[in-house]
Formats: sequence, C-alpha cells, structure tokens
Amino acid sequence: MLTRELLPIPMTSGGRLDINSGVARLSGKIWATLWKDDRRPPGTAVLIVHPASNFIGHYALEELASRGVAAAGLATRYVGNDSALIMENCVLDVGAAIRRLRELGYEKIVLVGNSGGGGLAALYQAQAENPTITHTPAGDPVDLTTADLIPADQIVMAMAHPGRAVVYTEGLDPAIVDEHRPFDRDPGLDMFDPANGPAYAPEFVSRYRQAQLDRNRRISDWAFQQIEALRARTRRSPSGGQEVPDDLPFVVHGTAADPRFLDLSLDPSDRAVGTLWGSPWVANFQPASLGHLTSLRSWLSQWSHEHSRANAYRRLPGVKAPVLVVSGSADCAAFPSHARGMYDAVGHDRRELVEIKGADHYFQGRPDLAAAMCDHIVEWAR
Repeated sequence: MLTRELLPIPMTSGGRLDINSGVARLSGKIWATLWKDDRRPPGTAVLIVHPASNFIGHYALEELASRGVAAAGLATRYVGNDSALIMENCVLDVGAAIRRLRELGYEKIVLVGNSGGGGLAALYQAQAENPTITHTPAGDPVDLTTADLIPADQIVMAMAHPGRAVVYTEGLDPAIVDEHRPFDRDPGLDMFDPANGPAYAPEFVSRYRQAQLDRNRRISDWAFQQIEALRARTRRSPSGGQEVPDDLPFVVHGTAADPRFLDLSLDPSDRAVGTLWGSPWVANFQPASLGHLTSLRSWLSQWSHEHSRANAYRRLPGVKAPVLVVSGSADCAAFPSHARGMYDAVGHDRRELVEIKGADHYFQGRPDLAAAMCDHIVEWAR
C-alpha cells in the first residue's frame, strides 16, 4: 500500500538572517514528503530537489513510489522565496535530507535535480564527493568541508537546465542600458525590435550573448562594491556596540529575453514559441517570472554567471557517480543544448542521455510522458 508522510529534517543554521518567517527560522527544520510502499523494506530512495520550488507535492512522487522505490520531494529553507537565497545553504539542506533518508534505512539514494534543481544537484554531489567550499561568493562562512555531506549513489538531471545563473544570464535583457529604466533600450541589442528578428542573424546572436554576459558581470561587480560600501555604514546600537547592515535588496529588470523564446531555429526542438510565463515581452518585466528581486549576497551566490557555484557544466566533470540526463523535446525552459552540454560534461562513461518526445517542461496534459520519465529514473536506479 502506498503511503505518504511528512518528514521533519534538521536545518543547519546559515549564520545570517535570510528567512523572513520567524516560525520557519526558529523551528530549526526543513520539510520533505516521502511516498513509499509499506509492503517493501527500505531500499532505494529517490530525492527530488530544487533551490526554491515547493517539491513537497511534486507530480513524480506517487508515480515513482508505485514503481517500487521510495520518493521524497524536498522544500529547502528558501521555499517560495528566492530573494535572499544562498546556494551553499541549499547544499546543506540537501545534505540534511539525504542523511535523514539514510537514518530511515534507505541504502541507495538517487538525487534528482529537476528544472532549476540541476545545478544544485551537481553542486551538491561535487561537494559531497570532494568538499572544498568554506565561504559563499560574498565571503560569508559556510564550511562544506566539515558538513559531512553524504554523496548520492546516482544523479539524475530531469527536465533540467545547468543552473540558475546560466539560464538567467541566457534570458538577461542586454538592451537595458539603465538598470533603473527598463524601457530605455539599445535598439541594436533588442530582440523585441522587429528590425533584429526573428529570425535572428548569427552575428546578432553572437553580440547579444556577449552583451548578456557583460551585463551580468556589471551587476556582479556592482554587488561587490555595494557590500564593501555597507561596511562604512556603522552606527552605535542601543546596547552600546556597533551595528551595520550587511546586505541590500535590489530589482533586476528584463530576465526573460532569450532569443530562443521567439526563434525556434535557435537550438531547434519541438517547443512552441514563448516562455513558461507566457509572452516573452510581458514575462521579461513580470514580477512573477525569474529573479527580478534579489539581494547583493544572493545575487553572487545564485544569479552571478561568474561567481555562482551551482553550474552543472562546471561541477559535473568532477562527479564520480553515474549521471542520467532526461530532457523533453518540447521543453521551452531547458533546451537541447542544455541536456547535451550536461551529458558531455560528465567525465566518465557511466552516463545516459534520454529525450522524451513531445514532453514540455511540466508535462502539461501528458501524464503518460511524466510516467515515462519516472520509468527511466527507476530503470536507471536499478
């Protein structure tokens, strides 16, 4: 009989105030949902992760459990709010979840990075196998070398892109010339200007991609400068000591401007024109789309192309565990080059690349294709 239970998991302190809710912060816990077949002894557990999405109700959990493995969906400390997210703390959360599953008797752990969880899963496994990180990109202490992270036995990149900083930069609008005035635009770098396409010429795409990297780097440099400047803003506290703000929030406009959203000849697949949030032009400025509100420290850890560590292209070459990459031919968020790039990055032959024909990012209207993904994961686990 399939059962579902809510797992409380001890949360390692991140050392800073980056969770708004006092209830969540003071509880000292994160949470996961565990689906399992009570008629089977503990064996293999599949853990599905993402930095900020609530995977407690993930669509694959019951399907996986019905195939004879236990399936857990994790909610990190940043569930539903990535504005102050620190990737290194997400690694600690994944580590705590794997440790809890081991304590429950599961001998084999398959770590699944779904969507934006791909970069996190790759970073976790790399650090669990060979821990090196002692500080965040902003310089805050977060010692993964002493965190006793337990490596997963296998890794799955499921409908995943290589990392939030990568896909974010690929959607960062380079036509914005003033970070405070999103509609003051450089027409020569505007994918929404009909004079440029679609279709987009190779020369335009090349300039566009470089300008995206340049904008990301400018924001990263500015974030470091602002963190340094904050150190001068000390004041005397009521208790007589010194206090200083150590982070600030800011807005990033234009984050859904990937030319692939409008030009299907770029990175060709079966996808439809558009984004996960609808029209690219609207999603580019819509608060609910990707990464418009962040903080200085979170930007460096989560969105900075140069400084974020959660990049599967960079992490997978050192990973020793077997790696399965599952992609959808109609996915408009994780593109064919992402899947191929992650597969090629794996530094050994215990790897597999699977494409599910017709599957979009969320398998909308196609539970049969979601079931096919679960079949691949369970077959791989066995």
